[in-house]
Amino acid sequence: MDLRRRLACVAGDIGVRRAGVRVNQAGLRGDHDFDPALRPTGSLVPAAVLVPVVLHDDDFGVLLTRRTAHLSAHAGQISFPGGRLETDDAHAAAAALRETEEEIGLPPDQVEVIGRLDTYVTRTGFEVTPIVGLIMPPTALRPDPFEVAEVFEAPLSFLVDPRNRELRAREFEGKLREFWAIPFGEYLIWGATAGMLVNLSEVLLDQ
Repeated sequence: MDLRRRLACVAGDIGVRRAGVRVNQAGLRGDHDFDPALRPTGSLVPAAVLVPVVLHDDDFGVLLTRRTAHLSAHAGQISFPGGRLETDDAHAAAAALRETEEEIGLPPDQVEVIGRLDTYVTRTGFEVTPIVGLIMPPTALRPDPFEVAEVFEAPLSFLVDPRNRELRAREFEGKLREFWAIPFGEYLIWGATAGMLVNLSEVLLDQ
């Protein structure tokens, strides 16, 4: 799986890939892909996450975090490190790297940024730019105990295999809402994080 070759096209602006997901006319993915009513109506908050791909000899891994249970937004969920853009951030990649260092202690100089995925809009009003970065082990991570309950790694080959994803539904505001989910051992990766992994799968598998 040649990550650099596959993601070379996304260094600037990736074309929207549909592969079973309905994408709105603005060319954005989001929690509203299966239900337009979930798209926020107000102004969106710019944010960025890092999709950290760890280069092992026999396979690639992806670093994921489990958010602490006391956070006001997305508590306890599996996510990529990241957050909102600050005024000092030169661009989305800078924000993703800064937030990653703050959340899990991974210095920016240990990350090789190779591209980006489609912008993802969350129901909670964030417009997220997923930045893909390569990491060469070993890494000495220092998770922030306030935000991060756990950092773990999942095989990239597992996460991007379409056979391992499910389309699930749960009731929200009186209606059944559909979303992507990727069960992995004791973890359930769902929502925005799963949607971004579906996007990554489409890029790498050329769907």
